[in-house]
Amino acid sequence: MLVSVEGVYQDGQIRLDDTVSVQNDTKVIVTFLNEKRVAQPIPKRLTLDDFSFRKSQEALKDYKSSFSDAAIEERREAL
Repeated sequence: MLVSVEGVYQDGQIRLDDTVSVQNDTKVIVTFLNEKRVAQPIPKRLTLDDFSFRKSQEALKDYKSSFSDAAIEERREAL
């Protein structure tokens, strides 16, 4: 069986981009490419300056359900 999987070599470790289902003690060939992997940009985190209590109240004025219940349900669906 031949399977190709991309990954990254960093700090003496190889991290594969995908999970591979193989038996233990399977021979592998590792090829180092000359190209550098482009770092993914770190998403901007929200700060208190990004939050407006008044805008939040306005956005939720017609929301008839429990906001905390909706947040819990959204997190459950994400799992």
